[in-house]
Amino acid sequence: MSNFLIVNGTQPYESAPGTLNASLTKLARDSLTRMGHTVRVTTVADGYDTNAEIAAHLWADAIIMQFPVNWMGVPWVFKKYMDEVYTMGMDGRFANGDGRTSDAPTANYGMGGKLTDKKYMLSVTFNAPKEAFDNPAEPFFAGSSVDDLLRPLHLTARFMAMQALPTFAAFDVMKNPNIESDFARYEAHLKTAFAEVEHVPA
Repeated sequence: MSNFLIVNGTQPYESAPGTLNASLTKLARDSLTRMGHTVRVTTVADGYDTNAEIAAHLWADAIIMQFPVNWMGVPWVFKKYMDEVYTMGMDGRFANGDGRTSDAPTANYGMGGKLTDKKYMLSVTFNAPKEAFDNPAEPFFAGSSVDDLLRPLHLTARFMAMQALPTFAAFDVMKNPNIESDFARYEAHLKTAFAEVEHVPA
């Protein structure tokens, strides 16, 4: 079976304490454990040790990034986590530089990652309804998809050579929540996405 790291990147607020993302984190941990996998969880807002997080990424076969989309991006505590953990991992543990060489200083930017054996998945929550995406008639996202919006996260993972699995999203979670359906969809998504994630000893 495989090793999983779930990073809950929620920033709790009085009006949004992070209950849903904590519940999705627990659902993923419990579901993957029942499937026979080993799971570790980091809740960023509770604090973390940077080197321990690097070690957890190296231990994991797959990383789940769980967070609410705040102002079209990740919560600030999760951005801080990435700045600290991923930057320190640039010492050769996550990447060997940015992929360029002195012989070709303008080629292959972003292709120096070393985590080629790792998969990752984004699991996100939105206040926006599902119908706001993938629809050119909706003026705000103008036809963009969830993954278009989250492209910086995908590029960050690609910088370290991690391989993407399909994104999960729960929509309209504040104005029109459908939590039981979201939980059922997420459990099914996990079973499908991680059916083939197996640990292969080095």
